[in-house]
Amino acid sequence: MGTLLHFKNLYLEAFDDCKPSFVVLFLKGYSIFCAVMFFMAVYGFLYRAFTGFEF
Repeated sequence: MGTLLHFKNLYLEAFDDCKPSFVVLFLKGYSIFCAVMFFMAVYGFLYRAFTGFEF
């Protein structure tokens, strides 16, 4: 769990002195979007791996 806390601190420090604020909101939204897409890809791969790679 120390690694997740470290990533959280890095994420929060990355936006400390960033201006303008709409850019910060866009970057935070984009980072969440990328994380969701990554986890959807991992889920899709694991689903195919456990149910067989049939197309």
